[in-house]
Amino acid sequence: MGETLDIALIQTRTPATAAGGLAHVSPLIREAAAGGAKLILTPEGTNLLEQRRARREAVLADEENDVAVLGLRALASELGVWLLIGSALVRSDQPGDGRAANRSLLIDPTGAVVARYDKLHVFDVDLPNGETYRESATVRPGDRAAMAQTPWGGLGLTVCYDIRFPHLYRQLAKAGAAMIAVPAAFTVPTGEAHWETLLRARAIETGAFILAPAQGGTHEDGRRTWGRSTVVGPWGEIVAKADHDDPCVVPATLDLTAVTRARAAVPALTHDRDFSPVLDPS
Repeated sequence: MGETLDIALIQTRTPATAAGGLAHVSPLIREAAAGGAKLILTPEGTNLLEQRRARREAVLADEENDVAVLGLRALASELGVWLLIGSALVRSDQPGDGRAANRSLLIDPTGAVVARYDKLHVFDVDLPNGETYRESATVRPGDRAAMAQTPWGGLGLTVCYDIRFPHLYRQLAKAGAAMIAVPAAFTVPTGEAHWETLLRARAIETGAFILAPAQGGTHEDGRRTWGRSTVVGPWGEIVAKADHDDPCVVPATLDLTAVTRARAAVPALTHDRDFSPVLDPS
């Protein structure tokens, strides 16, 4: 594992079609590569954000045919960078299941897909402000964790709502992840209340870099997302962040030796103990 790595988070306000998504994100990726980033990460829903079911059904494609996925693979090859498509909404691979997959794709500098991860935890919530989300109605959850090997060490793949399930992050760290991606399209109420706190907690618990590119602003389908893309170091410190929700590039240089130092200082990943399940006190 190299000692330092120049990365960039891409913050977007993705349109409602894959062609629009590709046109929106490509200049930001080019800007990041021109700035020296070797690993570039985009948010959840990089190809399209459309929560109106009929309209989304009309524009969804298979991964192999999605114009944004194909275009971003070609762009990674052209620029010679590693590119994490934080997620693309594509047709599910499961026969008979009409829902989409919310799929993270890691692209190497040849344009090849070297890792895939379908979001495990889908966002089914009723927020205090009256907003209601039932992601399970339109997205088929994945059933396996994923970690990819890069020239700089292990990169764990998660998406958005996964951040609330710390056991997933612990497993990724124990499997060798020095970096864990959290591409997101956080709601404004939950983002304002919990975004930075959750990111810092997962970094502290795992002793890993947390890389969280986000959607931000008001989208074509009417949703509002929080933005504030953030890089957190393995000691829980903020390495870089956007303080707004507008599209932008957030560059950072990671000192990867910090992972070893943090895990040596507090070796909690080696201190798991078996214990009895919670019992009903009655």
